Amino acid sequence: MRLKEQLIAIKTILVKEIRRFLRIWVQTLIPPAITVVLYFVIFGQLIGSRIGEMGGFNYMQYIVPGLIMMAVITNSYSNVVSSFFGAKFQRSVEEMLVSPMPNYIIIWGFILGGVARGMAVGALVTILALFFTSLSVFNLPVTISIVFLTAIVFSLGGFINAVFANKFDDISIVPTFILTPLTYLGGVFYSIDLLPPFWAAISKANPIVYMVNGFRFGILGVSDVGLIETYGMIAFFIVVLYFWALYLMKKGIGIRS
Repeated sequence: MRLKEQLIAIKTILVKEIRRFLRIWVQTLIPPAITVVLYFVIFGQLIGSRIGEMGGFNYMQYIVPGLIMMAVITNSYSNVVSSFFGAKFQRSVEEMLVSPMPNYIIIWGFILGGVARGMAVGALVTILALFFTSLSVFNLPVTISIVFLTAIVFSLGGFINAVFANKFDDISIVPTFILTPLTYLGGVFYSIDLLPPFWAAISKANPIVYMVNGFRFGILGVSDVGLIETYGMIAFFIVVLYFWALYLMKKGIGIRS
């Protein structure tokens, strides 16, 4: 395929993905926004007023970047895992596989769809957060790049989960038993500097710690980990997950039967 044809192909998949989650916006955009509002009310206002400051900011301001990132992670992952598994289940993915589209075009079409939903929910949550606290962006390039790259990481994760899934129940195993615990232990509601040295060191093995703190640095200018470490960790997972997804597509694992 020529470059122009590749761009048309990836645009087609991306537009399809965006229309898919916008068509059912009541299920894809509203529930995560309501969930985060409950976090704002319970953890930010009711509990936060008793905790006081953290990292030089009131507790509500401190947890907002983490809650935004949590929404981005969850929705970018769930969009791709549900969409690609649906394509497998309906066997429409076979039409893409027999077309002239290279595998990497198929992968990036779904990935960018996941990024679009993750960013859309993140923007919606950010707007809602402004009703509860004041926010100012410390470093805009860092803020945008961290949230965009993080959405890519978890969109790739959702793609791989969908490849291996054999039934609808399989697409909820990773989010339930891996993604959710890592997110809650990723420094969304607390600074890892508050932990004992041993547990702080263990927490740094959690990649979500870097993503949450990188985004927090972009918004507030404070972080528990270095910015170079954050970009390095995100880049590592993008490379590993992308080439794994490419390998799975090439071999037809979980797709061709």
